[in-house]
Amino acid sequence: MNYDSWPNLATMFFEKTAELGDKPFLWAKRDGNWASVSGNEAAARAAALSRGLGELGVGNGDRVMLVSENRPEWAIADIAIMAAGAVSVPAYVTNQVEDHMHVASNSGAKAAIVSTAALAERLLPAAKQSPSMEAVIAIEEPKDGSDQGLAIHLWDDVLERQAGAPQDVVARAGAIKRTDTSCLIYTSGTGGVPKGVMLSHGAIIANCKGAYRILVELGLDDEVFLSFLPLSHSYEHTAGLMFPISIAAQIYYAESVDKLAGNMVEASPTLMTAVPRLYETMHGRILRGVRQAGGLQEKLFNKAVELGTRKYEGGGLGPVASIGDAVLERLVRAKVRARFGGRLKAMVSGGAPLNYDIGVFFTALGLRILQGYGQTESAPVISCNPPGRVKIDTVGPSVVDVEVKIAEDGEILVRGELVMQGYWEDAEATSETIRDGWLHTGDIGELDADGYIRITDRKKDIIVNSGGENVSPQRVEGFLTVQPEIAQAMV
Repeated sequence: MNYDSWPNLATMFFEKTAELGDKPFLWAKRDGNWASVSGNEAAARAAALSRGLGELGVGNGDRVMLVSENRPEWAIADIAIMAAGAVSVPAYVTNQVEDHMHVASNSGAKAAIVSTAALAERLLPAAKQSPSMEAVIAIEEPKDGSDQGLAIHLWDDVLERQAGAPQDVVARAGAIKRTDTSCLIYTSGTGGVPKGVMLSHGAIIANCKGAYRILVELGLDDEVFLSFLPLSHSYEHTAGLMFPISIAAQIYYAESVDKLAGNMVEASPTLMTAVPRLYETMHGRILRGVRQAGGLQEKLFNKAVELGTRKYEGGGLGPVASIGDAVLERLVRAKVRARFGGRLKAMVSGGAPLNYDIGVFFTALGLRILQGYGQTESAPVISCNPPGRVKIDTVGPSVVDVEVKIAEDGEILVRGELVMQGYWEDAEATSETIRDGWLHTGDIGELDADGYIRITDRKKDIIVNSGGENVSPQRVEGFLTVQPEIAQAMV
């Protein structure tokens, strides 16, 4: 893999799509059927859109907002923006007009790309009020076509007008450096006004290298990803888009969370990224189904979980139990894996702490869960459990080329190419977060003897009681949310 030599994400994309050629690359449902975009088609569309952005005056360093649900056009637009030398600014599809106003005005976005008419209804009023916004490219025609001083272009028209082989765009993209800013990803705003995190091309490529080194022992060949987490979030942007691109994998875009179970069976993914909430939901759904079935089926299932848990936690099964476990492998675990498509090599968990019991439950059923850790400011991957030695109660060791140390107060500090360039136009917040080259994560944790990171809490959340004891609310919350009656908890 060329992770150390790729100068930027656009070059990586064009190299890998050329490798795929006419093979399927991006998949989405069209009129109830899965339809694919080949590697060559994706490259041609990204090049055409990049030329179109150039025609609209978008150039080096300009910011372009991207407002879309997960779909092939999202990936194509993201790369096209970067190939034009510009900076991609993904925005959440849940944003209201005032949220879009903040992102547009704070980033100084020159243009925007929007997918559906419903999303355009919330973006266009903000775009029209933004002094820097000059043009919008709409994948689907907006209901309100009036421009009011804002040029609105249709995606298909731009691609048709700028059609042609991608060589000129590929050559131009080659001049973009690893140290150039690739995207500006806004934080959720839970800690105040959302801040734009500047991530270099090199930061995300370094993340992809780290993911590759962790997962290569699984035998990465002809991989299939199922993408459903928002691509506007750094976790899915890197782990569900850029990393699959780097290994020339196929990406299926799930229709919705409600249809995820069916999409898993249809797409048969080999790798998936998800957040703990999904695993908690699936855990509850599986248990409800087993209880409803009752009888022998419920007994066999519970025995499979019991023996699988004993194996993971180091307990010997003995000859009789081992035979029973082998039988349960076929009668129970194979059926559970089939519900996930039957080909899953690993499911990666990130974005929040994974409850130990949930992790052990899936492990006992023969589904490998690799808990990782990161944050937007680190592009985002800092660490992950390796498939060959999983410790479910940790987030694994740091990935390759990443330094981690624990400060005197227990805060986790991180250094490496993955660290953000800073918060957009917020030098004060940047200097508070990055000191002497170290990213101060705000998380409290420890390193075990093998270098695995165990996170105990967020620095700002720790409760100091009247007796001077430090209480970790995260552990209590984790226990509460495993109960079937509790969806969310805050201690």
